[in-house]
Amino acid sequence: MPTRRLPPLRALEAFMRTVRLGSARAAAEELGLSPSALSRRITNLEEFTGRKLFTRAKQAMQLTDEGQAFHDAVAEPLDALAMAIENQSENLSLLRLRLGVLPLFGSQRLFPHLGELRKRHPLLHIDIDTGPHLDDRVGDTLDAAIILSRGPDTGFHAVRLDHNMVHAICSVETAQSMGPTPDIEKLSKQTFLIHNELPVSFEAWKQALGLELMEPAAIDHYDSGQLMLEAAAQGLGIAIMHDDHMKRAADSRLAHLWDTEVESPYSYWFICKPQALQSRPVRLFHDWLVQTGL
Repeated sequence: MPTRRLPPLRALEAFMRTVRLGSARAAAEELGLSPSALSRRITNLEEFTGRKLFTRAKQAMQLTDEGQAFHDAVAEPLDALAMAIENQSENLSLLRLRLGVLPLFGSQRLFPHLGELRKRHPLLHIDIDTGPHLDDRVGDTLDAAIILSRGPDTGFHAVRLDHNMVHAICSVETAQSMGPTPDIEKLSKQTFLIHNELPVSFEAWKQALGLELMEPAAIDHYDSGQLMLEAAAQGLGIAIMHDDHMKRAADSRLAHLWDTEVESPYSYWFICKPQALQSRPVRLFHDWLVQTGL
């Protein structure tokens, strides 16, 4: 059988990461390359294939029609190749899962049960990543992730883990000062705490209370639910977040504001690429998560 000429694998990696992340700069940062080095790798791939894969304008790179066709043709075989190599080269005594998790879900819902998972599957070990843009990295640097979303991209295998209610959560002292019913004048003098992953929740809460025109004194944004709860307990603002988080925190310094329940636009989801379910670590964790119902 004649030997086929393989494309430059580093160039393929640069191409796939640029497509998946939607940014040449982000791809270069993940690969530890300068933007010019990344561009050279993609140019090498274009020369190898004889196709113009991207259009370039300043810092932006967009797939051409030829580039999209090339991506569609190689994406699935490349994933299959990567999985085959991983399965063959992995230490047979160890199963490794690269999992993205939001910190508050990890501390409140996942970690209290990981001991049970370890007993059931002692060879399964998990690398935890709490960094940003988890869904963008699934299928690349992550095998799977647990995210907050209004609905994951249709390209993922997705399992909805819960349905949530949005509450206004604050210190006991703040709740007492706000009175028994919503007062737009008092609310307008407050600072509200909003999670970066839940930007629409505040609007949903205001609409449910008939407060669409209310503008607070300030909105402080957080990327950590745990720090939001602590800030609320310290009287630094009113946190708009899921009631489940407050229940699990069991912090006597915290109170609901008027016990008003609003259905959240967001849920926690487990996501992975459909083909990742063929990987034993992903399948074991997925099945355990669904059975446990965290």
